Amino acid sequence: MFEGTFTLSNFYMITGFLLSMYACVSNDIIQTLGTFLSANKKTPFYYLWAFSVLVLVITIVTGWIVNNGDMSFGLLTRIPVTENYTFLYLLPPIILIILTRWGIPVATTFLVLSVFSISDVSVIWMMLTKSVLGYVIAFITAIIIYNIIGRPVERYFYYTQKRSGNEKISKWWMAAKWCSTAFIWSQWLVQDSAKLFVYLPRKASLAELLFVLLCFTVFLGILTYKRGGDIQKIVKMKTNVQDPRSATIIDIIYAFLLLYFINLNNVPMSTTWVFIGLLAGREIALYQRLRFESPKKMYKHIIKDLYKVTLGLIVSIVAVVLLTQFGWVKNLFFSHFMGG
Repeated sequence: MFEGTFTLSNFYMITGFLLSMYACVSNDIIQTLGTFLSANKKTPFYYLWAFSVLVLVITIVTGWIVNNGDMSFGLLTRIPVTENYTFLYLLPPIILIILTRWGIPVATTFLVLSVFSISDVSVIWMMLTKSVLGYVIAFITAIIIYNIIGRPVERYFYYTQKRSGNEKISKWWMAAKWCSTAFIWSQWLVQDSAKLFVYLPRKASLAELLFVLLCFTVFLGILTYKRGGDIQKIVKMKTNVQDPRSATIIDIIYAFLLLYFINLNNVPMSTTWVFIGLLAGREIALYQRLRFESPKKMYKHIIKDLYKVTLGLIVSIVAVVLLTQFGWVKNLFFSHFMGG
C-alpha cells in the first residue's frame, strides 16, 4: 500500500478502508462500547478513549504477529483478493454512514463484504445464514439465562440502582465492567476484522499496521467524545442497561457468543444480529420475571429493533444487487442525465 507508485486504485483502497472503519465502528458502537459509554457517562471521555485504544492495539498487534501479518484473523480466506479498486468499493461504507445517521443498525459485514464477493454468491448466502442463525441462538440463550438470573440478580440491580445511583455501586463491579468491555471489544475486533481490513493487503507491513492503529486512535477519540452518537439510543431504551452491573452481564454473554461463532467457522457474520437477538431475548425474559414495564412497550422496542435490522438487511441486499450492476446503473445515469 505504501510502496511503489501511488495510483487511483491505491486512493480508492485507502479511502475505502477509512470510510469502512468509520461506518462499521459507528454503526456497531451499540454492541461494543455502547453499554460501557452508558455506564460511565460521568467518566471523562479521554479515560474511555485511552482504554478503548489500549485494547484495540493489543488485539490488532497480537493478531498481526500471530497470523504473520494478517490482521483479519483468517476471516478473509473465503473473500477474493481485489487487485484494482474503483469507486464501486466506496459505495457500501457511504451507504452505511447514511443509515447510521438515521439510527439504523445495519448488517455491516454483509453490506461491506458482499461487494468483494460478487463472483461467489455462495459466500454471501453463508454470511447471511450465519447472521440470522446468530440472532436465533442469541435470542434463545438470553431468554434462558435471564429467566434464571432475572429475579435474584436483575431485580436486585434495578431497585438498588433506583435507591442509590451509580455512586454507591461497588468499585469491584466497576472494575468488572471495564474488564468485560475489554473482553467484548477485543472479541468484536476479531470477529469483525474481516470488514475492517478487507480493503487492505492480506499481509500488512509494519508501516500499514501503524497507519491502521493511528487512524483508529483518532477515530475512537471522536467517537468516545460523542458518547456513541444517535444509534446509541437502541441501548439506552433497554431495561436497566445503564447500571454497570447489568451492562457487565450483557457484555460477558455477548462476548462468549461471539467467541463461539469465531470458533464455529471462518465465515464472516453480522454481529449486529447477534446483539439485537441478545437484547430481545433479555427484554422478554425480564418482562416475564419482573414486569418492570408494560408488555406493549416491551414488544414495541423488540419489534422496532427487529424492524430496523431487517430494514438494514433489505437495504444491504438492494445495495449489493445495484452494486453488482454498477456498470449498467452508471451508463443509465450518464445517458439519462448527462445527455448521452
